[in-house]
Amino acid sequence: MFSWFLALSLALLLGGLASAYLWLVKRRQTEVQHGLAALAGMRWREFSRIVHQAMAEQRGLQPLQDSEDSDRGTSSDFLLQRDGQRWLVSCKHGRAYRFGAAAINELVSAVDLTGAQGGILITEGQVERDGQAVAAKHAIEIIADRQLWDLLKPYVTSDTDAMVTGIARREAVRHTGIAILAAITLGLLAGMGYMTLQGDANEPAATTAPVAATAPVAGTPADETDAASLAAAANSEPVDPGNQIQDPDPETLARYQKEVSRALAATPGVVSGIWLTRSTLSVERTGEAADTWPRICAVLQRYPSLRTSRVQLNPRPGVEEPVRWRQCSTI
Repeated sequence: MFSWFLALSLALLLGGLASAYLWLVKRRQTEVQHGLAALAGMRWREFSRIVHQAMAEQRGLQPLQDSEDSDRGTSSDFLLQRDGQRWLVSCKHGRAYRFGAAAINELVSAVDLTGAQGGILITEGQVERDGQAVAAKHAIEIIADRQLWDLLKPYVTSDTDAMVTGIARREAVRHTGIAILAAITLGLLAGMGYMTLQGDANEPAATTAPVAATAPVAGTPADETDAASLAAAANSEPVDPGNQIQDPDPETLARYQKEVSRALAATPGVVSGIWLTRSTLSVERTGEAADTWPRICAVLQRYPSLRTSRVQLNPRPGVEEPVRWRQCSTI
């Protein structure tokens, strides 16, 4: 009886810890990752608009009355004011940016030249450790990664917000299911192991027969891969290309786009597909472009109205490679 109590307790403990991590930590990290990808896919005009709105509503920074002063600097740098003091806001739009000490020093010089009280760097890119040290020394505020998504999330469209949070939630559900299955398996193994040890202890010392395995070992990476494949297959929906409309109405097109996003989320080597516009698809991936691109096209080719969509292949996490733009079919 104790062995089953041990198995149940261990399964509940491991499953609870894994679920808490996946929903409270990992889901948030996934949301930030895809949120930054959605921000990077925006056009500059839309991105700068929501930055101005966030600066005004959350920081109290308003455009200067003198238009010549407000336009000083490059198109990605603009001056704002609060209580009569100027602030230089530098927006570096894109995930390919890497800022070291030299880049931050240039921003410090620009702040001095414009007579600003301080500077703010806003970017979806990465600021290296030496750049962060220079920024802290000269009171340059850096808004990137999770802080940037938290700042701009209230100002993105509801469709983008729902897409990003939906991807994070679905991934958390899928991983939680796998974690619970693994926790149950480990609990059963622990219970059976305890029963085996008790049986050995109760046998006479003269009888030393080897203990045979009572159950196959589960919970290996192959089992987890099979569980993930079964979950993806359950969530995918068969699509009949013959039933798709060549020129659908907006509601039908939106439904097609959601079907493509769901199918890509279950595609090997692809993390997600987010529609930035009616004809632009941003894809997050973990596999090589040569391997994932045919699978992406296989999904898009099912929909005549989406075959010519532009596909933005974002760099893999931790890999230095450029953003690639491709198209499965031409008109």
